[in-house]
Amino acid sequence: QLIKFSQIDILEDPLIRNVIILQIVLQEVRHRSAPVYKRIKDAIHEKEKHFYTFTNEHHRETFIEREQGESANDRNDRAIRVAAKWYTDHLAKKTDGGSLKVVLLTDDRANKEKAEQYGLIVYRCEEYIKSLIGNPELMDRLALQPDDQNEITGSKLLFPEHLPLSRIQSGIKNGMFLQGTFHANRDNYLEGKVFINREGEEINEVLLQGLQNLNRAVHQDVVAVELFPKERWVAPSSVVLQDDSPNDEDAEEDETENKGVPSDPSVLKPTGRVVGIIKRNWRPFCGMLSQSMIKEATRHLFTPADRRIPRIRIETRQAANLVGQRIMVAIDGWPKNSRYPNGHFVKNLGSAGDKETETEVLLLEHDVPHQPFSQAVLSFLPKMPWSITEEDLKVRADLRHLCVCSVDPPGCTDIDDTLHCRELENGNLEVGVHIADVSHFIRPGNALDQEAASRGTTVYLCGKRIDMVPELLSSNLCSLRSNVERLAFSCIWEMNHNAEILKAHFTKSIINSKASLTYAEAQMRIDDGTMKDDITKSLRGLNRLAKILKGRRIAKGALTLSSPEVPFHINSETHDPIDLQSKELKETNSMVEEFMLLANISVAQKIYDEFSECALLRKHPSPPPLNYDILIKAAKSRDLNIHTDSAKALADSLNNATVENFPYFNTLLRILATRCMMQAVYFCSGMDSDFHHYGLASPIYTHFTSPIRRYADIIVHRLLAVAINADSTYPDLMDKHKQSALCNNLNYRHKMAQYAQRASVAFHTQLFFKNKGIINEEGFILFVKKNAIIILIPKFGLEGAVFFDNKDKPSPHLSFDSEGPTLKVEEHTFRMFDKVKVTISLDASNIQHQRIRMALIEPVVYSNPQPLGYESDSLTIRPRLPHIYFGGFLLLD
Repeated sequence: QLIKFSQIDILEDPLIRNVIILQIVLQEVRHRSAPVYKRIKDAIHEKEKHFYTFTNEHHRETFIEREQGESANDRNDRAIRVAAKWYTDHLAKKTDGGSLKVVLLTDDRANKEKAEQYGLIVYRCEEYIKSLIGNPELMDRLALQPDDQNEITGSKLLFPEHLPLSRIQSGIKNGMFLQGTFHANRDNYLEGKVFINREGEEINEVLLQGLQNLNRAVHQDVVAVELFPKERWVAPSSVVLQDDSPNDEDAEEDETENKGVPSDPSVLKPTGRVVGIIKRNWRPFCGMLSQSMIKEATRHLFTPADRRIPRIRIETRQAANLVGQRIMVAIDGWPKNSRYPNGHFVKNLGSAGDKETETEVLLLEHDVPHQPFSQAVLSFLPKMPWSITEEDLKVRADLRHLCVCSVDPPGCTDIDDTLHCRELENGNLEVGVHIADVSHFIRPGNALDQEAASRGTTVYLCGKRIDMVPELLSSNLCSLRSNVERLAFSCIWEMNHNAEILKAHFTKSIINSKASLTYAEAQMRIDDGTMKDDITKSLRGLNRLAKILKGRRIAKGALTLSSPEVPFHINSETHDPIDLQSKELKETNSMVEEFMLLANISVAQKIYDEFSECALLRKHPSPPPLNYDILIKAAKSRDLNIHTDSAKALADSLNNATVENFPYFNTLLRILATRCMMQAVYFCSGMDSDFHHYGLASPIYTHFTSPIRRYADIIVHRLLAVAINADSTYPDLMDKHKQSALCNNLNYRHKMAQYAQRASVAFHTQLFFKNKGIINEEGFILFVKKNAIIILIPKFGLEGAVFFDNKDKPSPHLSFDSEGPTLKVEEHTFRMFDKVKVTISLDASNIQHQRIRMALIEPVVYSNPQPLGYESDSLTIRPRLPHIYFGGFLLLD
């Protein structure tokens, strides 16, 4: 079979084998979709599938010239027909008259007609799959073609026509339209924003409200928008609005208007409508069939797990078997006469609620690469048994005599860093940070390096770790365990006793850690006055210097924010959450933190000094003033002022913001301040001019200290190695454009890893409350909305909503003041940070979206005898920054 790019889900089915994919087709797929190209390449590498590529453009009998007046697409279609004809004739000669048949599959009707005239056996994909009568389930995986989609939708136009790409491009060029990425509102299916991509535009985001103005845009699509005149601008809705619409076809036309979505007239935003789609960023989506639709014969509505994605209409003959199952569905198109996009079944993931299934879902939904490492990747691992060689000793500093030790959380197996401190003969101190030399084992450009670059980061879920590099490296050869010789990259300073750096030295090294300690064990040694051994002396020296470094950093304006996150204690056998762990901040947490920060700053300066155009750095932009509005209002509600002119002003304001008899107030304020922050990101020094790290109050910063779990650190190691003549360079390392593209992927992978980690916490939160029944707990109001209050429960680090316009009960009288913000419910007024008491329980009525339900019991604000409340999807605090937790405090790293 020679197949043209189209039905990737069919191609991946185990039933489909013996496929030849032409070089010209692969090139087209690579140009149109990198993810699909990767999936096809993966299929080609599966030996049992017998997929092959044929380089038709480099074969004398199949290469053709483009004819005069012939389009590139028509030329490529003709090349496919020529190759199919040549291979048909070739097999006829080789198999006694042609006992083997070549079937050309194409969904291009014109190509099919011409191929038939050419004497070829040719089918549309659907025709061929239907002929495989023993496997009817394959029909579910067929992608619908445009003509097929119109057959299963209504005739009435529900959406405006999308403009052709030529008009969109000219409109963007003359300023009539803006180009940007669409972000759907998780809490309101009738609203979204378009973030404008082009630099220099006065407007950086456009608000969309109403289905017609959204005009079939799906989350993450690149779209063209038309800006409305200012008199039509509106404010974002303060109401949480879920899509609880009926599933029947008759309801479709009633939902195209944005009915009843109130706007705050005091905060108008640039508003517009989608006029066309520039690039669809669709992927297979996880979710479940809508149960009320199971009764139908073949046509069903699929509800994605991600609330930002609309329901998808699919046809399947297996609906009865898919009840209660998590499945994957792909979108094929969205006709203008359909309330929902059309799609097709991809695969069954397993039973909803099953721990393995739900973990698979959250990894897929957050695009976390988690497949086992391929043999091509594993082939570049060092052969065992491995040992340090004479060559290593010649080119590295031998630091095995130093009293080096590691300090980590309990159970840590991927130990990135070790420390030492000793007094020199001149009375100064020598302090060393020794980091695993992962770059020694991962060489540029090979399959192991490419896989690590693609994964970008290790992902830590509750009870599970998705490694960036194979376990032989992460938990063995690169892990700086005690009493074994390991290769390291060392950053060594000579300091005076006031923690001032006199000299800095970087070297590849060999170390032998003398102890692998937990934070508690290290703290015990420091505090025990009877202990006088070298390890303890080293720890005490490090701890004393760290206090000085921290004081100096905070004096410069470094922020100390807070997180309410509470970790679970996981059962080692079942991996279920069985209890909450208390987080106690120890000096040793801060000690390690300070020296990791210092090493990152020192290395950042070194690589920038040597490579000003291609240093991989990390920055934390200053938040725009508007971000602080909610923080300032919250403080003012308690007669306090927050100054945000600089990080120093903000830090000082937070330090002084206390309320008598309300000790948790300052923590709440710091949690809220976290929400005001921008994302910290990697960037290439030659592509940016703003290096400042706002949260750390540092003019330059990078990541050097965790190469086992972050690919950025590996690149930084390579740059540093070249800078000190310890390794050779390579072209991509010195190419600022490729470095910038790498940074974009790393930023994306880190963001997705963070979201996946939160989703894992959310799922384990549900498991934790599953057998708890109803719990009464105290909490604090974190946000006030028009129809709800968002409550934080400190004991569980849990965030949820209590709604006051529950459709199943009579609604009380509500009065919202955006200035406070305050919400008056009957006679009671709610303010930010007010203490409340709620019941907490798990609502498992919706198997796909199990929710934590919060109901208000104090204060009593409504005459209804039942607790007033509604379920919430927001299970945990969602800080907007990548973060590292140290005993409950948030480091803006």
